[in-house]
Amino acid sequence: MRKIAEPSEQERREGPQAVSFQIANGNLRQHCILQTDLPTKLLAQKSLLTNWLAIERMARAALATGNLEDGQIKLGML
Repeated sequence: MRKIAEPSEQERREGPQAVSFQIANGNLRQHCILQTDLPTKLLAQKSLLTNWLAIERMARAALATGNLEDGQIKLGML
């Protein structure tokens, strides 16, 4: 198993990372943002893929209730 690299100085300055994804909404695509407390983009993307089923359910629940900010679904994984 590969060892994950330590965050660079720039990544430490930038702080927690967010990743974007889309879900289908009928014939349209809904833009979503997942804010994490992880220090690197790679770790945030891996977390998204690892927890995809739960994150997709949360995004669909937010879409169903109309919980949008600036036309986007914003989720937090802290």
